[in-house]
Amino acid sequence: MINIDDIGKKLKKIRTDKNITLKQLSEKTSLSISFISQVERGVSSLTVTSLKKIADALGVSLNDVVTYKENDSYAYKKDHPVFLRMRNDYASHQIVSGKFDGKKLEGIIFTIAANTEMDSFAHEGEEFHYVIKGKADFYIDDVKYVVEAGDTIHFPSTIDHKICNSTDDEIVIMSVLTPSLF
Repeated sequence: MINIDDIGKKLKKIRTDKNITLKQLSEKTSLSISFISQVERGVSSLTVTSLKKIADALGVSLNDVVTYKENDSYAYKKDHPVFLRMRNDYASHQIVSGKFDGKKLEGIIFTIAANTEMDSFAHEGEEFHYVIKGKADFYIDDVKYVVEAGDTIHFPSTIDHKICNSTDDEIVIMSVLTPSLF
């Protein structure tokens, strides 16, 4: 599990080094000043979506903020998984991509807890999702797409989108994203 206190300290250092105020960061991310302050102090958890918004607004990559042991090969081995899970986050993110300079695609297996909804988000690139287990509700520009095990969905991620799990069971989704997040 990623230590939210370490992430918060890194975010605050980057923000203050760049002379960006909490108010300016709040305006750039549409996240409240109090929420960002709580994250920086390690008092509040955050989702990967919110973390990405903050990192983008600060002009840094997620790799500049989150430290984890990467896959150091082209091949992903199931007996050496790389998991990212934020404290109190609704989903685990298992990185299944190879590691090399210039990587453009990011392969992630999302496991999303029952009865949860992620934040809406838009970013450069595109997303391809294959539902391995369960039934996911994808909202793309406020249009609902129900994607069940064995189904896929592919869309430009510049459109506002989110994934919801309205079932009582977890869902598992294999996703390929551009640009690479980590």
